[in-house]
Amino acid sequence: ARLRAELGYITPKGGAEAAIFDRDGTVLLVRRSDDGRWCLPCGWVEPNESPAEAAVREAREETGLVVRATRLVDVFTRRADQGFGPHSAIAVLYLCDVVGGAIRVSHEVTEARYCRIADVIGWHERHREYAEAAHAAWLSSTSTR
Repeated sequence: ARLRAELGYITPKGGAEAAIFDRDGTVLLVRRSDDGRWCLPCGWVEPNESPAEAAVREAREETGLVVRATRLVDVFTRRADQGFGPHSAIAVLYLCDVVGGAIRVSHEVTEARYCRIADVIGWHERHREYAEAAHAAWLSSTSTR
């Protein structure tokens, strides 16, 4: 009953993305089972979960890796009229470091591997833009280490 009263106000869906780089600056991408396109490990933020927690959970579910969100890269807005579905969405992108696990795929993805961004063909929605923003943040963070 409580939610019925709140349904009148439409808000965007919230998603989180995990950008995981190896020492050479290649990014871990997954090939989605639903459309066969490449993207960062990602998914919708669940109730009572922070975007950083969602990025960590999605990385584990989709790749088998245990990661730690280390830096907020950016927050992206996707309007409902941009050709990616009937709703608007907010994507919160984090740089993440691997702290455990091993790469293995799930039912959500058919492949998971490190790639050079320029070599990837067939990106899911705006994920090339996300990967490029994350790479720029990764480059700036590695130059300060």
